[in-house]
Amino acid sequence: MDAEGPQALCDLCLAQVCCSLDALCSVRADGSMSLIWAPLFPQEMADQLLQKMTTKGILNDTTVGIFRNCKELRLRRASIRSSPVSAEAFRLALCPHRLLELDASWVSGGLTGADIISGLASNPECRLSLQRLSLSGLRLDWESLEEDGGVRVGFSSLQGLRMLNVANTDVNDAVLEDICTLPHLETLDISCSAISKLTALLKCNSTLRFLIAHKLQQLDMSPARLLFVFNQLHALRHLDFSDDHFAVDDSDGRVGDETVRQLLEGSPEVLPSLVSLDISGRKRISEAAIGAFVQSRSGLVFLGLLATGVSSCDVLSSKKNLKITGEADENQVCEALRRYRDQECFIREALVHLYNLTTDADKPQPDMLKLVVSAMQSHPTSLHVHLVATACVFNLTTQDLAEAMSVSLLSSTIAQLLYAMKTFPNHHQLSTEETAQLSKDVFIMKQLLAIVQQKAMVGVVDSTLKFALSALWNLTDEMPAAARNFIECQGLELYEEVLESYYSEPSIQQKVLGLLNNIAEVEELQADLMEEDLLEHILSLLQDSQVEVGVRYFAGGILAHLSSRAEAWTLEGELRTTILEQLHDSIMTWTQLEREMVSYRSFHPFCPLLQPCQPSGVQLWAVWAIHLVCSQNTSHYSSMLEMEGLTELLKALTAHPDTHSDVKGLSDRILCMVEQYQSHSGAFKSQTEPRNS
Repeated sequence: MDAEGPQALCDLCLAQVCCSLDALCSVRADGSMSLIWAPLFPQEMADQLLQKMTTKGILNDTTVGIFRNCKELRLRRASIRSSPVSAEAFRLALCPHRLLELDASWVSGGLTGADIISGLASNPECRLSLQRLSLSGLRLDWESLEEDGGVRVGFSSLQGLRMLNVANTDVNDAVLEDICTLPHLETLDISCSAISKLTALLKCNSTLRFLIAHKLQQLDMSPARLLFVFNQLHALRHLDFSDDHFAVDDSDGRVGDETVRQLLEGSPEVLPSLVSLDISGRKRISEAAIGAFVQSRSGLVFLGLLATGVSSCDVLSSKKNLKITGEADENQVCEALRRYRDQECFIREALVHLYNLTTDADKPQPDMLKLVVSAMQSHPTSLHVHLVATACVFNLTTQDLAEAMSVSLLSSTIAQLLYAMKTFPNHHQLSTEETAQLSKDVFIMKQLLAIVQQKAMVGVVDSTLKFALSALWNLTDEMPAAARNFIECQGLELYEEVLESYYSEPSIQQKVLGLLNNIAEVEELQADLMEEDLLEHILSLLQDSQVEVGVRYFAGGILAHLSSRAEAWTLEGELRTTILEQLHDSIMTWTQLEREMVSYRSFHPFCPLLQPCQPSGVQLWAVWAIHLVCSQNTSHYSSMLEMEGLTELLKALTAHPDTHSDVKGLSDRILCMVEQYQSHSGAFKSQTEPRNS
């Protein structure tokens, strides 16, 4: 039997109802469903049915109609999260119920926060009964709220509210003023909003116990003023003042960082009731400040330190009852995956650390696998999350580790992987626009480099290393910004080590040199490659007849680009002369490759190398490269040569009296290849074109 036991009978029954709705329902004139016959459902079961319909993805304007029957299906805790429900369907099906809780986060179908507030406020019972409301991810459309008896209908109309989530909405300072008049407000989430002032919180200083204020990028208050407001929140027990460390540059978030520093180093009399503090993603935090804060707060039960660099602080290891999110060990990383389920930036960070921690996993860890699957389910459209999560799944289920997992866990894991494949069907190879978007993401660059470094430290050659190297190569292809990110992330230093340690692995060398070739194509970055030891090592690869032609090809490309600009050469002139001589001599010994080794988005990087003033070695590498790809995919590259003006450059090169005969010969072969293709395709076109009728 499955270690987790069979599925609950109630779940099976509700799932069957969901599958049989068409047979169990009639259809009203407006197209909505109504149960033909319905017993009086136990109240909790009505909530569970709505939840089941939501999670199965079948809740919409048609199916939600069954809940218009408020007598048999009585809702109290309603979730329509991420469902396509319109304002009219919401008003008719849910507003008549005496709700205690409503989760309408990320609802599609045009439903706005204003629709929900006005709809709920229209029910006098709901005005007093509703205690928990989540509108995360919705457009509030605050200005559309109408006045009722001279008073604007707002959050303050829902006098029973104790918990409100307006994260990822257009909530602003004026809306916050209204929210903070709620007499019983205990929990407030204003993360990722446009709020600039927190002064309104002083209105609920005696009731507010939980404040989640993650990533408030438009906050415009001094550290002193922020601390004053926090200090007046006498009932506050949990404060989340974390930040997305990947989405902001060094100039952003400084006020928040300084506020955190002063809070950590300040008196324990500030926020005396605080038992939970989340400052993940904050920069400029010292271990000394963390140590002092923890020692002075004996009642502290949680501390969020992911992506701060201080989660391995010595004092933390002695606090056995203190839960911590960070990257120091598996417990901290798993805690992060549990707590940050809705925060993609931290889920991505935690998954990367989990991948590194589980690379050499030797025992089954089903709880970890559950967290990874949950992360994928929480961010179904995030390519970033799925890239790292699938790597974690591999680590946690490879070899015989999966044999000890429960069938239900493996089933849900496989289902999620299949969903990912369906959602990203073409992401085994991205198109250009998506690559450009990913190339700007320093996070992706750092994590791929971390994978390369980890694999290189133990000298393994596996699919994960090859994938990371290929991804980095593709991300920097004709993407100068990505190439610069690579350098700033200390990628060059790492790649120099990989080149030396994997000297006998052509598949690895080729990918490393391919990326360095991308950097060499960018004139403003060529100075970063001007290191004598590096270039001499690459030159040795070019000269070594025992090295595969594919490796020598990319080595030659790097040297051709760097030596093509005499004015930018900063090393000994003798080294450049040697490189130019060896380029020509080496290329003339290369045999034609049968397999496709490289593809080019354009021939633009070759244009400077084909100028008549260039040394023959530089010209020869460029024409050899063009001849290689044209011979392997004539139709594609012949058209590219014509469109980008390369045929004219080649003709000028062959006509120039100073062009070396080796360069002329290869250029003529390319031009002949293009001419033959054009004449053949022209004849074929004339034969197949329909005649005018």
